[in-house]
Amino acid sequence: MPGSAKVLGSADIARIMQLLPHRYPFLLIDRLADLDGDRSGTGIKNVTFNEPFFQGHFPGAPVFPGVLLVEGMAQTAGAVVLATLGPEDEGKLVFFMSIDKCRFRKPVTPGDTVHFKVQLQNKRPPVWKYWAEAHVDGRKVAEAEIGAMLMDRRGA
Repeated sequence: MPGSAKVLGSADIARIMQLLPHRYPFLLIDRLADLDGDRSGTGIKNVTFNEPFFQGHFPGAPVFPGVLLVEGMAQTAGAVVLATLGPEDEGKLVFFMSIDKCRFRKPVTPGDTVHFKVQLQNKRPPVWKYWAEAHVDGRKVAEAEIGAMLMDRRGA
């Protein structure tokens, strides 16, 4: 219908835990929003001071580790892929395969809400490539090209 708005999907933490094998303290997305098939989506992470890595990164000046920003982008890409698969792919996992063109632009600290935005660049199943950006308050804090590969859980 011309002029009608596109309805985008979302997923709460219970659905994310069905999609991804990660658990605390390594599950880094709290919610998914703006899901558009496997084309794009946004993972949302509420950064709190209670997270275990802040004890050592850096005491007195806590900074969310850059490597975990990359992992959050990768988890978002994996969840977007898994959310679109049908019953024929039941039991499969998406593995982080590659990272390219990674840049960190601004530190993330407790109290920030990170939006991991992923946009499909290319897919040739079982491989998907996404351009990913992490934003806080509308400002880009990190970016990378993320590769993900679908594999059988049993073969992992």
